[in-house]
Amino acid sequence: MASDVSRETPPVPPEARGVFADRLALVERYVAWLAGAGIERGLMGPREVPRLWGRHVLNCAVVTEAIPRGASVVDLGSGAGLPGLVIALRRPDVRVTLVEPLLRRTTFLSEVVADLGLDHVDVHRGRAEDLHGRATFDVVTSRALAPLSRLVGWSVPLVAPGGAVIAMKGSSAEDEVVAARGVLRTAARGFEVAVDDLVSTVPGVDPIRVIRMHRPSGG
Repeated sequence: MASDVSRETPPVPPEARGVFADRLALVERYVAWLAGAGIERGLMGPREVPRLWGRHVLNCAVVTEAIPRGASVVDLGSGAGLPGLVIALRRPDVRVTLVEPLLRRTTFLSEVVADLGLDHVDVHRGRAEDLHGRATFDVVTSRALAPLSRLVGWSVPLVAPGGAVIAMKGSSAEDEVVAARGVLRTAARGFEVAVDDLVSTVPGVDPIRVIRMHRPSGG
């Protein structure tokens, strides 16, 4: 259990209090899960423990500022819940579906969701393609999941009219858009594609580079 390894959990940085407000206790417990079972089960590397808040949790919290109120969100390749669980923790107004094909990861996610009482979160064991033709969402998120040339095919069929893909990337974002031009012309016809820097309101957290793909309302 997460509480068994609470001594290993990194301290809460002061800026996290302003970001998560009355949700902070839940976020602290999630970080304890990451530092404990997340490491033990190989979902996170041991060296990431001191950086869980700054590099992972607060970093992902920035994405929540780009999500409309009351939106439905699907997080592809959710892994340890980044950014999906952070979105759900900071934004109880949104419905979040975590999609992950590996059993050990979905087991972890399901245990965390149950422990934190996140009744607005669903865990789906499978691939994005399993949901194609069955469900659409206002926002499709991912974090360093795959190059855009592959991510397009997984994400686009899940975007509801007026919705968007928000893919967290690093310095390779522009190059990925260029490399995926052919795929974008066919699989994402009509989508508006841009590389954006989401400017953080979190002190000490740099802007987050994302590839954003918006589907017009009539699309």
